[in-house]
Amino acid sequence: MDAAHGSMTLRTLDETAMLGRALAEVLARGDLVLLRGEVGAGKTTLVRAVARGLGIADPIVSPTYLLAQRYQGRHPLLHIDAYRLSGADDEELGLLLDDAPDAVTMVEWPDALSAGLPPAQMAITIEILDSRERLLRFTSRPSRLTDLERHLGDLRDRYVHAAAERGGDT
Repeated sequence: MDAAHGSMTLRTLDETAMLGRALAEVLARGDLVLLRGEVGAGKTTLVRAVARGLGIADPIVSPTYLLAQRYQGRHPLLHIDAYRLSGADDEELGLLLDDAPDAVTMVEWPDALSAGLPPAQMAITIEILDSRERLLRFTSRPSRLTDLERHLGDLRDRYVHAAAERGGDT
């Protein structure tokens, strides 16, 4: 994969929700997204935002003890949390990824599985800047990042327009 890199800073949950909606527009069945960041960085919050963008209303919680959770939406979402795994064997990994070809798969703590994971379409690293701000670094194909930027721009334009109509601040 030709890799391109991008970054953005999120300051609010509304911005995270906007990013989730944009990612939901860009991601397709069979896509694998790797999420890296320390505990509390916002990996599950980002998965929740993508789920909402996919039309999933179910509560999204970290599947740390279940390891994986599948949700139905416009595209199925497979949420894997590999935090408790270390060097997962091929059989265990195969079971976790059985649903991956039909779903958007988002993996938290992927380094525990990286030896057996198929190639990812996107990797996102989340860095805590302070109690509210997060720096996200993206690695993906150039066309994916271009599509993501376009969808984010469209959503921001709609948000600014709606706020102006309400007479509120953006």
